Amino acid sequence: MRIDVLTLFPQMFEGPMGESIVKIARDKGAFDLHTHDLRDWTHDFHRTVDDSPYGGGAGMVMKVEPLVKAITAITAMDGRTPHIVFMAPVGRPYQQSIAAQYTQHERLLLVCGRYEGFDERAFDWADDCLSIGDYVLAGGELPAMVVIESVVRLLPSVLGNECSVVEESFAAGNDGLLEHPQYTRPAVFEGRAVPEVLLSGNHGEIEKWRRAAALERTKQRRPDLLA
Repeated sequence: MRIDVLTLFPQMFEGPMGESIVKIARDKGAFDLHTHDLRDWTHDFHRTVDDSPYGGGAGMVMKVEPLVKAITAITAMDGRTPHIVFMAPVGRPYQQSIAAQYTQHERLLLVCGRYEGFDERAFDWADDCLSIGDYVLAGGELPAMVVIESVVRLLPSVLGNECSVVEESFAAGNDGLLEHPQYTRPAVFEGRAVPEVLLSGNHGEIEKWRRAAALERTKQRRPDLLA
């Protein structure tokens, strides 16, 4: 997979995208990451990417011309057509199921918003628009990193245990529930013991306990998922 990111701050990706699972995936050749500075597609002295909104109002709006020029040029850099995703608060809520769908694409192009958002006409070039939550950040760079990591970890051979992605929270294999509680050594810590069933070796009973625990946790913390 190839992932391109169009942003005003490409340097933001240098640290996080060079650590942990993402680094492992890059080292294995599971995906390539290419960041692009939107200002490279401006032609005025100040490298302007924004302007005041028509109709008045606070803040600035990202101009459509450099965005479209950049998207067109980046698309042409590889023979594979990218799935173009705009990162913005007005997008649909990002979910694990979307991450799984994105693994089927050979190429993604993530476009990071800033300021008051995109000129509405820029969305004509988008295949999707995503938000990672009901809150506003300074820009789309952190959401883009969230999408990258959540997609990359689902690619074949990236995780050491392929069952991890099947049984975790929100996964289809877990019926979309939150994951059950996990325990490891010691068996007793400050008077609190690991549930006896997990030490029993009875895998049938363990699975029953995990299912019930997942349902109870979901009921307490995310009842909306039970629907």
